[in-house]
Amino acid sequence: MNTKSPAQSGTRQGRSKGFTLIELMIVVAIVAILTTIAYPNYRDYVIRGQLVDATQGLSAVRANMERYFQDNRSYATVGVFNPPCGATVTLAGRFNITCVSTATTYTATAVGAAGALAGFTFTVDQNGSQVTTVTTPPAPASFLSCGTAWITKTGGC
Repeated sequence: MNTKSPAQSGTRQGRSKGFTLIELMIVVAIVAILTTIAYPNYRDYVIRGQLVDATQGLSAVRANMERYFQDNRSYATVGVFNPPCGATVTLAGRFNITCVSTATTYTATAVGAAGALAGFTFTVDQNGSQVTTVTTPPAPASFLSCGTAWITKTGGC
């Protein structure tokens, strides 16, 4: 038979079960560190997925303009035939695509319309020259401008 009282047996009667403040603060600190690392990477991942809309839209405009030029030997209006490059704004995802043409040249431009894409501008011309202009902010600083290619990922040309 055990003759020791609960106070003598080495257990504490008044101790509550749960987390201490220091344990809770450690968990909050870990979550904050993970968030500061993960959120920018996730944001860049989402932006990269949306940049494809601009490059595909401009590629379609370029293909249509080249097809029109092969048929009419001009990028401008020929008789009743209007070029695909007009004054209207075409939407490709979250990008506005505009195009300006003369008889021998054209320039198609895709401009980011909202949010983090607002700082992106992609262009292509009749020679196939691709240019990316990124203004920060609002675009993330991890994306860089490039005068010789379309940027679709962080790190530059």
